Order: sequence, then C-alpha cells, then structure tokens
Amino acid sequence: MRRWARRMKRRIRVLVAILQDRQTPWYVRLLAGVVVAYAASPIDLIPDFIPVLGYLDDLILIPLGVWLVFAVTPQAVRVRAARRVVSGQAGGVSCAAPRFPETPSDRVIN
Repeated sequence: MRRWARRMKRRIRVLVAILQDRQTPWYVRLLAGVVVAYAASPIDLIPDFIPVLGYLDDLILIPLGVWLVFAVTPQAVRVRAARRVVSGQAGGVSCAAPRFPETPSDRVIN
C-alpha cells in the first residue's frame, strides 16, 4: 500500500509538470485540470461520511483520472515531465521533503 501511495504521489507530481509544459495539448490540460480540481474539491460524488463508500470514490476515481490523463498525453510530453520531476526541476513541485528549522521545543533537555 505504501509503494502504491508513493507511486501515486510521483504520478501526481508528473501530472502537475504535464500541466506546466507549454507543449501539452489543450484537451490534456482540460482533463488534468478536472482531475486536480476533483481531487482538491471538498465536494465528492459520494459523501465521505458514508462508511467505506465515501472514500471508495476517491480511491477509484482519482487514480482512474490520473491514468486517463497519462493515456491521452503525448509520449514526448510525458517523458519530458517525468524527467523534470525526477531531476527536481518541475516548477512549483517540490521533489524533496521540506526541512524545517529546529525549534527549542524539539530538543530534549537532559
């Protein structure tokens, strides 16, 4: 499950890089925008307060949307976006975990 989550996180970073690429066709941008908007939106097809089914739409529709965006994206754009993410050059997409400065409350006093 963790491996799947890491792959999905990487794919979403590539999806954002695809959106930022100037050679991405308009229909791919539209579809990717719909997927990102649905993922970020508090409105779901099935409300999250319904046990199991509420989260099931997120676990199925978002990965399906990401897959669909990758399927319709030209290979050259996909490869370029993936390379940008791997190299850390994707604008606005952090590829490394943020480092926060240590605060006095983080230190253990002996």
